[in-house]
Amino acid sequence: MGFKVAFIGAGGVAFTRTILTDLLCVPAFRDMEVSFTDIDPDNLARVTALCQRDIEANGLSIRIHSTTDRREALRGARYVVNAVRVGGLQAFEKDIEVPLRYGIDQCVGDTLCAGGIFYGQRGIPVVLDFCRDIREVAEPDCLLLNYSNPNAMLTWACIKYGGVRTLGLCHGVQGGHHQIAGALGLKKEQVDIVCAGINHQTWYVKVAHEGQDLTGRILPAYEADETLRRQEKVRIDMLKRFGYYSTESNGHLSEYVPWYRKRLDEIGQWISLDSWILGETGGYLRVCRESQDWFRTDFPNWMEAPPKSYTPETRSEEHGSWIIEALETGRMYRGHFNVMNRGCIPNLPDECVVEVPCFVDRNGIAVPKVGDLPLGCAAVCSASIWVQRLSVEAAVAGDDVLLRQAMMMDPLVGAVCNPPEIWQLVDEMLVAEAPWLPQYGPAIEAARARLEKGRADGTLIPVREGFQGSNRLPVRTPEELARDRKGRALAGKTEKGR
Repeated sequence: MGFKVAFIGAGGVAFTRTILTDLLCVPAFRDMEVSFTDIDPDNLARVTALCQRDIEANGLSIRIHSTTDRREALRGARYVVNAVRVGGLQAFEKDIEVPLRYGIDQCVGDTLCAGGIFYGQRGIPVVLDFCRDIREVAEPDCLLLNYSNPNAMLTWACIKYGGVRTLGLCHGVQGGHHQIAGALGLKKEQVDIVCAGINHQTWYVKVAHEGQDLTGRILPAYEADETLRRQEKVRIDMLKRFGYYSTESNGHLSEYVPWYRKRLDEIGQWISLDSWILGETGGYLRVCRESQDWFRTDFPNWMEAPPKSYTPETRSEEHGSWIIEALETGRMYRGHFNVMNRGCIPNLPDECVVEVPCFVDRNGIAVPKVGDLPLGCAAVCSASIWVQRLSVEAAVAGDDVLLRQAMMMDPLVGAVCNPPEIWQLVDEMLVAEAPWLPQYGPAIEAARARLEKGRADGTLIPVREGFQGSNRLPVRTPEELARDRKGRALAGKTEKGR
């Protein structure tokens, strides 16, 4: 089948290699055209070499077109996969460290809360540039598959302001599906689910086996499992109080609501340090640092390891390849995607991005009407939707008043900080992330002047200088990872893209 797939942010090895492998597991796609682009030429070269070696080992004649020229990579593409991290780990560090000075302790910081809001401010103008290039040089009606976070915010901006068909994709639903099935003593294939909500706050509103509703059995099953009781305290507590299980990990969920991380001395009661994703302070930043260092150090060994095999058994559950296969071949695929609501969930705003079940075949992407969310679940989502909406409009307009309002409305930021503290925090973050926030030029200069004046006259609000968080683990060196097989495997698949 003659079509082109372009990867933006292709320097993130694990994600790029996974999606490309998935696509080339489809026999009909063995002649497709592939292009990679990234702003880091070194990582781009490494990932290209690794993926090209896989292609040749599988006897295919595809040659990856690898370039730092984004428009050239996008030229003629029918599908574009976006997996960028705008600002890389240098900016991500600011998302975590600056809020910590104000007592805001985040585990991930890439979807909501202070870190997620500023990640959106960096990412939205850049993805709108991607959309402009797609409109101008890609195939007409090109489909953008957005894997970058904050997923709902970026997808919202692309749909409303980018003029490009866009789906937001995430694997949270699949991960929770496996976990629920295991807790119930079943295989994933034996459990039918329907999820609805917003990205990273989607709810399993239907869980069934052979037509029997199992929703009421989830809580007893989790409470009976010692490991789940230890690792999923926030998700279990939310299940008790709202009646439905959340798709997202314990650490992610803990920072989207106001109750579990607002008192630093209580955070440890709600999290586990068994894995970073269960609530560790700055956990995702730590493993991303380890991943980056590990890939650079260990790359020669990656090239010596056995190549990927393009077989059905090696295909992952990431939605991207299944969507493209359905559109190109007509084989139906059902998955949960992020789309504009437009009445799909009537008790959430029409203009918001929801994560709901969709169907794909050669005729396109069908979004059925799910119906109302349970009222409590809708209330939790609605609080986040207004933060997302304010954040999107702030990023597009470069409006720091809307940005400050988004921070005030954020559930965890508002639970920890009062309005003057939030105003000063925004000033600090604008100045710290100035290189990646060109739309805020005048606001950054005004923030810098206020901070300088406050330092001079002693009127700045005191902060926690040097505070590292309540539950933090040290970043491991490549040498330490080399002695830790589990940590090495995690580092090898963590970072989605630069």
